[in-house]
Amino acid sequence: MLNSADKETIQHLQEVLVGAGNAVEFLSGLSGLAAAAVSEVADDEIECAVTLKIRRRPATAAGSSERAVELDHIEQAVGDGPCIRALAEMTPVLINDVANDPRWIPLNRKLEEHNIHSTLGVPLEISGDAKAALNFFATRPGVFTADVYDKAVGFAAAAHNTLNLSVRIHTAQNRADDLEAALESRTAINLACGVIMAQNRCSQEEAMEILTKVSSNRNRKLRDVAKELIEQLSGSSIQTHFDS
Repeated sequence: MLNSADKETIQHLQEVLVGAGNAVEFLSGLSGLAAAAVSEVADDEIECAVTLKIRRRPATAAGSSERAVELDHIEQAVGDGPCIRALAEMTPVLINDVANDPRWIPLNRKLEEHNIHSTLGVPLEISGDAKAALNFFATRPGVFTADVYDKAVGFAAAAHNTLNLSVRIHTAQNRADDLEAALESRTAINLACGVIMAQNRCSQEEAMEILTKVSSNRNRKLRDVAKELIEQLSGSSIQTHFDS
């Protein structure tokens, strides 16, 4: 059963998802909510970044502030740390005090330079190939007490379904954009072949050979050569029309 705090978290996340124009905007909103939620129970102003991994190495996706993004980039540059380890092991990983933790000394030194003295990585479960984690930063050691730790983990658990939905929407949009781009390229190539067929009184196969040869000689993509040809003749850009 969800408690009232979890329900409120989910409601806020859903509102952010509805209002977001893309996945980055949603993840920025999510990290902001996470930072605010944990700061309420912590004796510090917590900052939070989101690390996302989809079939590749982890990368900073968004943050509650520019500083949060910068801090997460530091861990990405070092190549290991609580957030990256949380992603790999799918369990929360804590540095209670960067001055005394022996696991990631190069990272700890850089965090100290930026006045960060404790940090917590919390994984976010997403179905499929995607993985994500919240990277929390505090300016004092020992900030992530049991209550603060539980709040961060609880937020991640409550955010699971909404984040999963966001990734699915983003993936579907990317596929739709890729399909539309492919159809537009095919339209340009087909039109260009038609022009070449009319000008040279040749077959479609021969027209394609001519277009391919021009593409190779100019060291340009076939679709770009085709679009340029049509635009030179028509004086306007090519548009593929989709029925709604």
